[in-house]
Amino acid sequence: MLADPFVHPALFYQGDRHYVAATTAFVREGLDGDEPVAVAVPAARLKLIESELGADAARVQLLDMEQAGRNPGRIIPAVLRAFADRHPGSHVRIIGEPIWPGRTATEYPACAQHEALINFAFTGRHVTILCPYDAERLDPRVLHEAALTHPVIRDGRGERPSAAFAPFQVVVEHNRPLGEPARSDTLRFDRTNLAAARTLAADLAAELGFGSTRLDDIRLVVAELGANSLDHGGGAGLLRVWTEGDRLVCEVSDTGHITDPLAGRRPVDPHVAGSRGLLIVNLLTDLVRVHTHAGGTVIRTYFDLPAG
Repeated sequence: MLADPFVHPALFYQGDRHYVAATTAFVREGLDGDEPVAVAVPAARLKLIESELGADAARVQLLDMEQAGRNPGRIIPAVLRAFADRHPGSHVRIIGEPIWPGRTATEYPACAQHEALINFAFTGRHVTILCPYDAERLDPRVLHEAALTHPVIRDGRGERPSAAFAPFQVVVEHNRPLGEPARSDTLRFDRTNLAAARTLAADLAAELGFGSTRLDDIRLVVAELGANSLDHGGGAGLLRVWTEGDRLVCEVSDTGHITDPLAGRRPVDPHVAGSRGLLIVNLLTDLVRVHTHAGGTVIRTYFDLPAG
């Protein structure tokens, strides 16, 4: 049996010097082999890599992961696949750092599931994705789960297979019931009043100062989630909206069950008919959390409040 051409190592780095040396060596190895290379890491780390690469940085696609990957559910379709799919026939090399010390406890489960799902999204593809982890500042639990989601570990001692590799275990582990809000505005909807669900979410968003473009995004997200409930979730659903810290939260629950772990994470050809609802939701929100099981599904979407 031939080995899978997809390679997915985790880099456990310690300090800026180790980080820059390991990431730029990875980039230059790709450039020397005429491979397309992209780097998607947090802004401060991106500056370090760009500075060290010098003129070679112009040959690399550089992305601020704090923006492009703010919602971990957006990273596979809009960052990794978006780059890899532009280079058919080439071995593609990407650095992707979706987990950094500034990630919140609410964001982390979605990040861990994303890292696990990369393994299924790129099976059979000629792609290498290196994922850096700050071994000095991240919680040990994060590093433990990185060993579950990556088949290879790189650190200051070299490279070794991960004996713990079990990515689907991480997907399942973080598919847990979501905590209850202190209070929320609610609406049960069906085909007769889906428009009222959109209005409920948009009215609260307008009170919170969201501009017209973002209000349209919120309406569209609620409409897509509601349509999924009508078509796949028993013909009805429950919308709840509230604020949580510096975010607006819009949650839709129904009796459906999402059985495809990559739902909403595959790019869709605009010329091909088919559902795009969950993909649209991932592309437009700042965070998506999902709990799904045979008895029902809850999809919780987060929108960062406007500055000020």
